Amino acid sequence: MDRAVAIIDLLSRHAAGLPLMAVADTLAIPRSATHRLLADLKDEGYVRQDHEGGAYRLTAKIVALGFSYLAAAGVTNRIQPLLDDLAERTGELVTLAVVDSGRLIRLAKAQGAKRGLLYNPDEGPEVYLAATSNGHAWLSCLDEDEVMQLVARQGLKREGFGPNAPKSMRHLLDFVAIAKRCGYAKIFETYESGTSAIAVPIFRPGTDTPIGTLSVAGPVIRMTDDAMDRIVPTLRNTAAAIAEAGSELAIFAHAEA
Repeated sequence: MDRAVAIIDLLSRHAAGLPLMAVADTLAIPRSATHRLLADLKDEGYVRQDHEGGAYRLTAKIVALGFSYLAAAGVTNRIQPLLDDLAERTGELVTLAVVDSGRLIRLAKAQGAKRGLLYNPDEGPEVYLAATSNGHAWLSCLDEDEVMQLVARQGLKREGFGPNAPKSMRHLLDFVAIAKRCGYAKIFETYESGTSAIAVPIFRPGTDTPIGTLSVAGPVIRMTDDAMDRIVPTLRNTAAAIAEAGSELAIFAHAEA
């Protein structure tokens, strides 16, 4: 079961699919076992193979399951309208992430840009804490030991991020300290070159327990420091509205770090 879930997770990051050998080698699973697992997933309708020997990719069944869960969990009718409104007001990409058993998981998005440069990065479900505004916003709510443990689990010196991504734990802690002092996290060309973002924590009402984060991101030519300052009040109000509308929902049930 763990291996089957790992295969689904891997294929979710490769829309065009992967051949059997790539799946097996990436996950360090014997190729014979990988073939059996893919065959089982194919029989259940979770993966497809367009032709013999071709790449395996996820089917729409996975997407349908996700939409069904979001609807059943109250996200579609209680949370998504708030994200859509924030995206419309800011004209940029809005992302909601939730804290889930020591991880920060992207749950929902809304795109506010209607024309011109559209920022919509190809991201995995788990937020990379060291180089994202959502990551810094969550870390700013935790003590230093928790910050170092969570970041060490993910790894710090990853390739492929923006030129301002922190290269050391000390550098990251400086980012986190600023976010803690301000109550929001700003990044400039940290996650990706040419982009900037701002994020705030979402707290369970009446407590200082972070249950998620909310960000607005876009090209640096639009998302300037002044532009983000103007966004802060609306961003905070939306975060508070999300907390009031959905803090008791199942998606926020495992917010402890």
